[in-house]
Amino acid sequence: MASLKNIKLKIHSYKKTGTVTRAMEAVSAVKMRKSQERALSGRAYAAAALTVLEKISGTTTVHEHPLLQERESAKTCIVVVTSDKGLAGSLNSGVIRRVEREILERKLEQKQIVIIGIGRRGADYFASRGYDVRIRQENLSDGVTESDIRATIDSILEWHHAWDIGTVIVGYQNFLTTFEQEPVIRQVVPITRDVIRDMVAGIRPARGRYAPATGHKEHMPVSYRIDEDEEQLLAVLMPKLLGVAIFHTLLEAKASEHSARMVAMKNATDKAKEMVRLSTRTYNKVRQAAITREVSEITSGMEAMR
Repeated sequence: MASLKNIKLKIHSYKKTGTVTRAMEAVSAVKMRKSQERALSGRAYAAAALTVLEKISGTTTVHEHPLLQERESAKTCIVVVTSDKGLAGSLNSGVIRRVEREILERKLEQKQIVIIGIGRRGADYFASRGYDVRIRQENLSDGVTESDIRATIDSILEWHHAWDIGTVIVGYQNFLTTFEQEPVIRQVVPITRDVIRDMVAGIRPARGRYAPATGHKEHMPVSYRIDEDEEQLLAVLMPKLLGVAIFHTLLEAKASEHSARMVAMKNATDKAKEMVRLSTRTYNKVRQAAITREVSEITSGMEAMR
């Protein structure tokens, strides 16, 4: 049976752990609220931008744009969005497992894959397994902006223009609620109508302040007509819309990260309290047994002296 001193040390250790996790829970809660608000408020902008892309994709000129063309012989670029830090439950492992499942479903060989790791966890995982991790972007702040990933977008466009890559997919945690995040895969290149519809559907929340109004229908033209220099306009518009799609995944991932970490720290705090309660009960039992044994020895001694 454990000694009273060892049990007291364990109780003290559990209390210190609970203090730390409670502080981390409070910090994550503040960051979570800011990240959630930013991701949710940006959904309308992202949905509108993708809807514009859907409408112009019906024109002949846009249909011939390189970013809409299938390139079966080229490599597949996978943008893996994870966090730099752990202590967030299954947040990162969920994204990694989803990416690995997508690789199997697409029947891709390792030499056919190019990895862009946004976040240390995903980049380290695939680099350690021999994948071609060409870009590692870490330590992105919670206030990430589109300019922070401009170099990454430019690299994707450069590789695509050189026919090095043909397909670009993004794996990340899509924010649903504070207690629920979903690892998803989005294809961003080549851009098709079905892909755009799926992305817009995934961005729009089913309920809440940022959900579409009930019965509201947006009156959009069947397609846009592009005047003036079409190629010059598309050269600016298409990369911009691609950047919006990838940037929004970062907002969703940040909201998911802080939500998952807050929940994980709350669970850890509750577990620490439970361990303190159980250890205190064990301490009292051992202490009572020791007192009973001492009383019994004293009584036995007195009886022997008689």
